[in-house]
Amino acid sequence: MAKRIPLRQCLGCREMKPKAKLVRVVRSPEGTVSLDLRGKAPGRGAYVCRSADCLKRALRSRAIGRSLDVEIPPEIYDALTAQMEEADGTDTG
Repeated sequence: MAKRIPLRQCLGCREMKPKAKLVRVVRSPEGTVSLDLRGKAPGRGAYVCRSADCLKRALRSRAIGRSLDVEIPPEIYDALTAQMEEADGTDTG
């Protein structure tokens, strides 16, 4: 029997993809929002593809804020976008 691969839905493109191929945006127990590139940070998570386009689409539709049940200020959006673009260059696929 093959090992089950966990799937998560990208909030940008709305496609189901393997969890390992997505980046987790996490709201910590303290209420701070950040990118969790390893997928192991404590808190509530929302998933987006490893592309700045999907992150921008999810931010524009406010899907991440709804999913994490928090109002996300614009400066956090900018920080998330910069962090994602930084990670885009190191993505191995």
